[in-house]
Amino acid sequence: MKKIILISDTHGNKTCLDKLIPLMEEVDLILFAGDGLLDFYSLPVSISQKVKMVRGNCDSMVGQKDICFDVENRKFLLTHGDMYGVKYDFTVLYLRAKSLGANVVCYGHTHIQAIFEENGILFINPGTLSRYALKKTFAYIVVNGDKVTATINEKFFEGM
Repeated sequence: MKKIILISDTHGNKTCLDKLIPLMEEVDLILFAGDGLLDFYSLPVSISQKVKMVRGNCDSMVGQKDICFDVENRKFLLTHGDMYGVKYDFTVLYLRAKSLGANVVCYGHTHIQAIFEENGILFINPGTLSRYALKKTFAYIVVNGDKVTATINEKFFEGM
């Protein structure tokens, strides 16, 4: 069993990221779906070694736009989502995931949390940790063999 935190769109809000450090220390993997890559460079080494990240449309031109990797028996696609037009439609992202054989797609860009399944592919958007967001959210994912369970945490940052 693997525990994962999925974060996206921090946009310079190191305060929220720092508050997550105790939780990040407990999980096996931290996924960052872009727009705030620089926020991750000051994390403790013990945490930064667990991070997989992609760049978003507001990040520099350094880094990959999407990556694929396996967690237990599931294939993950991590992307920001801007190049797949996720603010308007999920067809292009779905077709990309299908072509790669991905079971789970983690994306950001919209700042809107979402968990849904389409033809056996689980899509997860953790929302945003931007300081300007009314609701700051992240996703907690558990992978246990072939089973993937994702939840959005909406209460961790209440009052921030």
